[in-house]
Amino acid sequence: MEPQSQNLKTAPFLTLGRFHISEDYGFLLPNPLRELPGHYSPWMEIANRLPQLIESRQLRAQVNEMPLLNCQFLTGYREWRLARLVLSFITMGYVWQDGETQPKEILPRNLALPFVEVSRNLGLPPILVHSDLVLANWATRNPGGPLEIRNLDTIISFPGGESLRGFILVTVLVEKAAVPGIKALVQAVNAILQSSPDSLLQALQRLRVSIQDITGALGQMHDYVDPDIFYAVIRIFLSGEEEQSCFHQLGLHRRNLRGSFPEDPRHVLWERPASDGL
Repeated sequence: MEPQSQNLKTAPFLTLGRFHISEDYGFLLPNPLRELPGHYSPWMEIANRLPQLIESRQLRAQVNEMPLLNCQFLTGYREWRLARLVLSFITMGYVWQDGETQPKEILPRNLALPFVEVSRNLGLPPILVHSDLVLANWATRNPGGPLEIRNLDTIISFPGGESLRGFILVTVLVEKAAVPGIKALVQAVNAILQSSPDSLLQALQRLRVSIQDITGALGQMHDYVDPDIFYAVIRIFLSGEEEQSCFHQLGLHRRNLRGSFPEDPRHVLWERPASDGL
C-alpha cells in the first residue's frame, strides 16, 4: 500500500468546473430563466399570479383545472430548474392555501406527477427546498447593474410582499458573499494536496474575509424583513420539516423521503454534462 502522503500528492486537483457550482455565483444558479417554453404556459400563468390566487383562495380551483403536462419538452438544466421552482411554489401554495390548520392532504395528479418527475430528474425531494426558494429564484432588473437588493427581483413569489422579497433576496446576497469563501476552500484543499503552506494560509485569509462579508450581508435581513409578517405569513409556506405536525400526519416530511432523495441540494455535487453548459 502506498503511503498516504504519496496518495495526497498524486490526487487530482479539486475544481468546481465540472459541477453546477459557478466560479462567479457559487451555489446560485447563474442567470436563471424566467419563462418556460409555451407548452408549459398553464404552469407559468398560475405561478405568476400565485400571491393573488392564494390570498383569494382560488389557487386550488385553478390547479385542479390545469392540464397534465409531460416534461419531455423541457431542455437544458435551466429549464428543469425553472420547472422545479414553479411546481414547488404551486405545490406549497396548494397545500397551505387555507392556512396551517387546514393543509390539503392530497395533491392532484396534474401537479403531483410532473413535480415528482422534475424532482427525480434533478435528484431533489418533492418539496420546496433552498435551491428553489433562493438559488434559482432571483433575477436582475438591470443586467449590467450591481448585485444588490435594489437591482434584484424574485421570479416566483408567495404572499408576504416586500418582506418575502427581502427574505429571499438578502439570502441571495449571502450566497453571493460566500463565493470567495467557496473558492478559498477549494484552494485550501488543493494546497493541502500539494503541500503548499503559503497557499493554504492565503486561502484561510480569504475565507476569513468571506465570512465577514457573509455576516454583513445577513445583517440586511433586519432592514428588509418584518418578523411579524415572516411568522404569520411567510413561515407557513416554508413548512415541511419534521417539526411540522401536520406533515407528520400527511407523511410528507423529508424523513420519509430520504431513501430516494438527498436531504439538501448542496449535499449533491452536480456533474455537468459536456453538452449542457451553465
